[in-house]
Amino acid sequence: MLKIGDIEMKNPVVLAPMAGVCNSAFRLTVKEFGAGLVCAEMISDKGIVLKNKKTMNMLYIDEREKPLSLQIFGGEKETLVEAAKFVDQNTNADIIDINMGCPVPKITKCDAGAKWLLDPNKIYEMVSAVVAEVEKPVTVKMRMGWDEEHIFAVKNAQAVERAGGKAVALHGRTRVQMYEGTANWDIIREVKQSVTIPVIGNGDVQTPQDAKRMLDETGVDGVMIGRAALGDPWMIYRTVQYLETGKLMAPPSVREKIDVCILHLDRLIALKNEHIAVREMRKHAAWYLKGVRGNASVRNAINECDTRDHLVTILNDLVIEVEEKEQCQAIVG
Repeated sequence: MLKIGDIEMKNPVVLAPMAGVCNSAFRLTVKEFGAGLVCAEMISDKGIVLKNKKTMNMLYIDEREKPLSLQIFGGEKETLVEAAKFVDQNTNADIIDINMGCPVPKITKCDAGAKWLLDPNKIYEMVSAVVAEVEKPVTVKMRMGWDEEHIFAVKNAQAVERAGGKAVALHGRTRVQMYEGTANWDIIREVKQSVTIPVIGNGDVQTPQDAKRMLDETGVDGVMIGRAALGDPWMIYRTVQYLETGKLMAPPSVREKIDVCILHLDRLIALKNEHIAVREMRKHAAWYLKGVRGNASVRNAINECDTRDHLVTILNDLVIEVEEKEQCQAIVG
């Protein structure tokens, strides 16, 4: 079973920390589908140190989400340590994660995120400085390297372990790859074999079968699911069930998808207010509707929604339309 420090998970399935997505409303929804661990979206160390209002709001954690890993990023040791101490002493997060994988230029140009991947010595220095000042277990999420010429995943993971880090999550792509190409599971296996702390594999886990294959082929302690869970928390549930029983559960009906989408919306409204939540929910609604017949016809309408009632009406009307077509086909068949 996946255990990080003294935090023990019920299963090895982990929700990845996705920027602009993994707020409390989304995390809680996914947690209720059985995730062993959920991770919060990355938060700026300087935003925490300066007590930025938006940043402070991002630190909110519902007790029902736990165990939870809260991720911070930064390029300077002093602010990273100060932010970690604040998270340690003032939040109910279980784990403090340091981002070493974000490939976005606005992050890497500040010597943060994936920029760390070029220097194992800096990784040791930064992680050890944080570990020395906090009580919660410290982990790192990283990519396998900056580019094909600079793949230091093994050395970087070993640096994390020497520094006192309690786990490493490894995405099997380079910073240059972004989210394109194929994730390299061989390097994930190499990292697992090179350290004694838990390793969580990440990259190209699109189905429950992929999750089991990653666990079997790489020997990792946990499997991290990111984009495959967008609009599809059933991916988490189906993966947990498949790993535990070997049975592949049926995908959700359109009505089930929309019911959870509306629940997610209402949680987002409670978290952020209706105007902000509805605008943010537009992308989530599109993800929930992926694969639903007729979704293209309502996409533009969803993108113009400004109120909860309008969005809910569009979603419910689509469900009725789909169900009526299915009934007609059943009768004809």
